[in-house]
Amino acid sequence: MRVLVVGGTGTLGRQIVRQAIDQGHTVVCLVRSLRKATFLKEWGATIVGGNICKPETLPPALENIDAVIDASTARATDALTIRQVDWEGKLNLIRAVQKAGIKKFIFFSILRAVEYPKVPLMDIKHCTEKFLAQTDLDYTVLQLAGFMQGLIGQYAIPILDNQSVWQTGENTPIAYMNTQDVAKFAVRAVELDSVARQTYPVVGSRAWGATEIIQLCERMSGNTARISQVPMAVLRFMRSLTRFFQWTYNASDRLAFAEVLASGKALTAEMAPVYEQFGLDPKETTTLESYLQEYFGRIIKKLKELDYEVNPTQTDGKKKKNNFFF
Repeated sequence: MRVLVVGGTGTLGRQIVRQAIDQGHTVVCLVRSLRKATFLKEWGATIVGGNICKPETLPPALENIDAVIDASTARATDALTIRQVDWEGKLNLIRAVQKAGIKKFIFFSILRAVEYPKVPLMDIKHCTEKFLAQTDLDYTVLQLAGFMQGLIGQYAIPILDNQSVWQTGENTPIAYMNTQDVAKFAVRAVELDSVARQTYPVVGSRAWGATEIIQLCERMSGNTARISQVPMAVLRFMRSLTRFFQWTYNASDRLAFAEVLASGKALTAEMAPVYEQFGLDPKETTTLESYLQEYFGRIIKKLKELDYEVNPTQTDGKKKKNNFFF
């Protein structure tokens, strides 16, 4: 099957490209920067320049395509806002897919987005789900909770490098999933006619709170976390402040996710019927323990090879500065 992946250079997108190629599909990637996508070409994908926010650039990428997997999203540093990319851009893409006569369309949403209309990205995701339902596309919506990859910068690296780990004081559990495993569901959705016009949760095996993740990182690294608390009131103030400046709109919208953390409602779902529907084995899904164990094992081994220790000390008892992560 000839599959177009949109957002192929991203954390999730690159795993989808890899998985689709490994499964024998011909992969085309729509990318904004050809230079940043050279590694996809080396993997065997065809690279086509384009931008979902510029609808005139989409038709060439959609020629002779059998299915589209959309993994694109606005980054916090983007000049364009979340609304411009994740709403207006998505509508451009969906309309272009319809015009090209392509039926299969895979869309990533957020679990329980309908419950958070005041969180911009979640509201946009829910609205896109409703828009897709009004089309004649054989769409499949995969609702995610969070990526394990994001926990490395949030918890693992600060703990290894004796830097502060920031917490809100809220401890809403989230069922994080490895993007490699999410990619398996996305590619299977392309291959299965039985999942058309359906919505499925795609989340990890269990939900983890921030305190549990920190304790896990401490145990695996041998370090003690330096925890700094950020009151919810401060995050809400920062969100209000960043709304005053166009170049901080995306940061403001992402700060709105603090409301999800403050809810106390776990972001998780029953996955047994989903695995059965997609024909995947839950035993092959990465657990958070194994993911972090592999990460810390690899990093600590590298540190030893560089003649470092996780907490090196000088003869005078003062800590050396660990520059490994800078």
